[in-house]
Amino acid sequence: MRIGDLPQILAVQAVAYGDVMLESEAALGSRLALSPGTCWVAEDTPRARGEASIAGYLFSHPWHLAAPPPLDTILDALPEAPDCWYVHDMALAPRTRGAGVAGQLYAAALTAVTAVPARGLRSSALVAVQQSQGFWARFGYAAVTDVSPLIAAKLAGYGDGAVFMTRTL
Repeated sequence: MRIGDLPQILAVQAVAYGDVMLESEAALGSRLALSPGTCWVAEDTPRARGEASIAGYLFSHPWHLAAPPPLDTILDALPEAPDCWYVHDMALAPRTRGAGVAGQLYAAALTAVTAVPARGLRSSALVAVQQSQGFWARFGYAAVTDVSPLIAAKLAGYGDGAVFMTRTL
């Protein structure tokens, strides 16, 4: 992912989420700036042959398992001692659904994260929205049913039905 991809990413986000859960370019850009090696896009056209069309994206970064960042928050820095890989957001343009693009995006990011053992990240976390728990379960995530008050408060910002999920790396 590159900073110049953000306008197309915002367009995919708008199609995927409608008027709910939209994040600003500044919030998403902060994640890319802090962890460019774990933020990915899927393209319809390879960059080498011309202007690429972004068909999907995945934002992720090292973080603390017990304190996921709130939605649409600008991150100033990554934690000094992160303990998890936080999958912040993955969305696809409708034209890509069912083609395995989500799995490819996730696999690329997971490989990038686990290829650096010195990071010491032993788990991953995310907030499942829009009834996507079953989708994330296919990647080894399980719902956390007894969340802390801090996590419960943050889940409220993700809309009705948001579920905190984790997996071991």
